[in-house]
Amino acid sequence: MKFTRFGAAIIVAAGFAASASAQVQIDGPECVAPANPGGGFDLTCRVAQTGLDPHIDAPVQVTFMPGGIGAVAYNLFNSTRTDDESAIVAFSTGSLLNIVTGKYGAFTEKDVRWVGTAGADFGAVVVHADSDYTDLSQLMSDFSADPASVVVGAGGSVGSQDWMKGALLLREAGAKPMDMRYVAFDGGGDAIAALLGGSIEVYMGDVGEMVPHIESGQMRLLAVMSPERLEAPFAEIPTAMEQGFDVEWTILRGFYMGGDVSDEDYQKWVDAFEAAYATPEFAAIQKERGLLPLNLAGDELQKSIEERVENLRAIAKEAGLIN
Repeated sequence: MKFTRFGAAIIVAAGFAASASAQVQIDGPECVAPANPGGGFDLTCRVAQTGLDPHIDAPVQVTFMPGGIGAVAYNLFNSTRTDDESAIVAFSTGSLLNIVTGKYGAFTEKDVRWVGTAGADFGAVVVHADSDYTDLSQLMSDFSADPASVVVGAGGSVGSQDWMKGALLLREAGAKPMDMRYVAFDGGGDAIAALLGGSIEVYMGDVGEMVPHIESGQMRLLAVMSPERLEAPFAEIPTAMEQGFDVEWTILRGFYMGGDVSDEDYQKWVDAFEAAYATPEFAAIQKERGLLPLNLAGDELQKSIEERVENLRAIAKEAGLIN
């Protein structure tokens, strides 16, 4: 059985005509990163904080709400903060997968309002700079011979987006995904700390969050899970595909709000994102963070989410995560 690959189709930049004349007025704008500092949700909120700054009349404050790889935040914004007009919450393709597999409880993708995107990210196979693994083929050989001999970790439980990246690699190596020796952490920041501390050998992360760690020389990327090589600072890192392994994982990064937010308040955020998308400064922020300019907001994002959830549901069924 083969996993469905769906990521390549989403790497399309959407242009928006937006007015840059007036700043949107939002009282106490906040971006909630539903994990500890240092991971992909943190990165997503930083894009909003910097990229929306010229378009909102007050600075966007970043707050952290760890728990259940986004479950705590998703439940909160579907219960007590359903009409909070000041807050957006970071999400990723992994969040959508958690919705599909029931990790966020009874709430579905239809219970919140999807606002805008930060861009597209890609999976990354990461090891410590001192690791014996110098290329992906060495790791794949060990996965093939004895999957349990390699300690893999990431910011998500079994069945999560990060687990799925490892599962794809094991399946490509001819092993069973459930044989992976996997350690779950509550966010990428914790998993990175474990990799640097030697508690795990391989981190299934995202390209965007790797920028500062590559620059510091602490980590090595064995592969990126993109359909083609990325631009600097990742231009020298080969894809899994070019190393002979048919594995790809594209990550949508964006923001949602509570389902009871008024149309007027929802539209303020949509307008701010569309104004930002129209500027070269926002594109520069995306590139700096290792993201591709996948720019969707408002109704266009709502429709895209529905399509992505259906794709993820098909993948989850193929992986045996749901019936």
